[in-house]
Amino acid sequence: MKMGGTILALCSLMLGLATTCPAQTRITVRTDRPGAVIRPTMWGIFFEDINFGADGGLYAELVKNRSFEFPDGIMGWSRILRDGSEGYIYIERYPQEQVNAHFLRMRVGKTGQGFGVSNEGFRGMGIREGKDYRFSVLARLTDGASMTLRVELVGGGDRKLAEAKLDGFGSQWHKHTVVLHAEATEPKARLNLFVEGSGTLDLDMVSLFPVDTWKGRENGLRADLVQMLADLKPGFLRFPGGCIVEGRSLDVRYQWKTTIGDPAERKLIVNRWNTEFHHRLTPDYYQSFGLGFYEYFLLSEDLGAEPMPILNCGMACQFNTGELAPLDELGPYVQDALDLIEFANGPADHGWGRRRAEMGHPEPFGLKLLGIGNEQWGPQYIERYKVFVRAIKDKYPDIRLIAGTGSDATIFPNGPQEIDYLWSQYRQLKAEIVDEHFYRRPDWFLDNAHFYDNYDRGDSELFVGEYGAQSIGVASPDNRNNWHCALAEAAFMTGLERNADLVTMSCYAPLFCHVDGWQWKPDLIWFDNLRVFGTPNYYVQKLFSVHRGDRVLPVEVADAAIAPNGKPRFYASSVYDETSNEMILKVVNATGEPVRATIEAKGAKAVGLSADVTVLAGDSLNSENSFETPKQVAPVDSKIPVPSAEFRHDFRPYSLTVIRLMCRTR
Repeated sequence: MKMGGTILALCSLMLGLATTCPAQTRITVRTDRPGAVIRPTMWGIFFEDINFGADGGLYAELVKNRSFEFPDGIMGWSRILRDGSEGYIYIERYPQEQVNAHFLRMRVGKTGQGFGVSNEGFRGMGIREGKDYRFSVLARLTDGASMTLRVELVGGGDRKLAEAKLDGFGSQWHKHTVVLHAEATEPKARLNLFVEGSGTLDLDMVSLFPVDTWKGRENGLRADLVQMLADLKPGFLRFPGGCIVEGRSLDVRYQWKTTIGDPAERKLIVNRWNTEFHHRLTPDYYQSFGLGFYEYFLLSEDLGAEPMPILNCGMACQFNTGELAPLDELGPYVQDALDLIEFANGPADHGWGRRRAEMGHPEPFGLKLLGIGNEQWGPQYIERYKVFVRAIKDKYPDIRLIAGTGSDATIFPNGPQEIDYLWSQYRQLKAEIVDEHFYRRPDWFLDNAHFYDNYDRGDSELFVGEYGAQSIGVASPDNRNNWHCALAEAAFMTGLERNADLVTMSCYAPLFCHVDGWQWKPDLIWFDNLRVFGTPNYYVQKLFSVHRGDRVLPVEVADAAIAPNGKPRFYASSVYDETSNEMILKVVNATGEPVRATIEAKGAKAVGLSADVTVLAGDSLNSENSFETPKQVAPVDSKIPVPSAEFRHDFRPYSLTVIRLMCRTR
């Protein structure tokens, strides 16, 4: 009894909070039997303009409805009429047909204490003390001798943050620019434009950007959000959606050709997520396409990620109208795909390649991957998929094409039958890459960490193009980005990694979420107008991506913890980094108890004297990150001694652990 008590005491001392000896298991990594190659594209990111992810998010424009093209042309704007002032504002239309057909007319009678307009931004404008902001506007004077435009950034109570003036307006449209220097920080600022003088001043393309954008590009991207993506070291960037690609109907589908060129000539359309969710209606959600296909390609290049555009295949979203373009009218849709490849890869002196060069990028973008549709199913999709494949492969045989199995079979109209039908067709067609999506409860991901272990190895590679654990249910407004969900995804990802011969690409979805503008939960990265934080899910993705490795190493786990349903709750995968000669072991302990494991680098010729260990864990399964506690769940690094190729390590309850050990195999 005394000896047993001593042992228990020693266990407790060694494990801190543990009160019992940890469970025992054995992890054998076959360093002498490297398996499948880990593609550079194994871990990537998926961007879709949902949750104000583009306008109001990644795209750094601070003015909402800058070109007055919302169906309610004045939405986002309000008139300022202070004591002694007189005037009118209204939306006018250009006499000639053009893409952006409307502008704002300001007719001033008396300036008084102030006549003008105010823009509310995207749930306000984030302004930082000491930073510069570039204001620009297209303007013309249509009545009056001269007028001055006073530009103000203001906070609550009309507290002035910055001010500048513009004049010299003529009778022709001309772009005017001025830089404002912010004297204070305000997360929900407004832009005020006051007209001084009398007459009529017309305004269009009213714009405000931080000067400090990603890589300093004018009219560019929000630097802190892009940095979060860069830190993931993604292997690919999938864009622009998602259901955005399809549209609720074909007339509002995403068309890439309308998203390139002069931003003033890009055609605004309603966002697919404008009124999709009754729990979060966003009637002011439109797409300006300031972030368009050219910018997506640039972003991919900046991140060192393969671009992966997804194009409409002549089908609107089947969860909405399901509208179809007739087969004999698919020509323009197919031509869009062919032209996109030329835009990305063609010579700088010809066709769409010349258009890319004119925009500032004469070098090809090196497009290799292209998705045909998003979440489509049924014979109507297969018919259109075949047309696209024939046309693209005939002209560009090296472009690899991605087909969709649609979403999770649980939300298909005919359930698993839809999946079975699609796969029967893909086997016949020898589809190159097939996309699968999973939005399920955390326990499903835990139970299905071995989902692909016995999957059919046919002619197709798999792309797990969207997945995310739902704490309550699919798209529930009550879903949480808690540690339980992230831990379950980590377990699932060990299965993706072990099966890298089959699963060659994967990405979490959705990517971004504005705290004041969300429609869908959960999401990888949350932000407001000034701040950003990564969720526990973000750090799971990061640990897998930055520790990608080059080859899969077989892993055997003996005596793993088992759930009451007979499914494992202790998971492992391993890869080898051929550059650093390191074995990288990823272990998920999804039990509430510590696990002591004997780890063997079997077949290793030599190992390092120590190993780098990174642990991701929460105080509880309900732990979440927030603006106030952005690192509540975040990786913690340490080193451990390694006496030999066989050593022990204690894995925390409910944890993801990454161990990097120098390991020579020859």
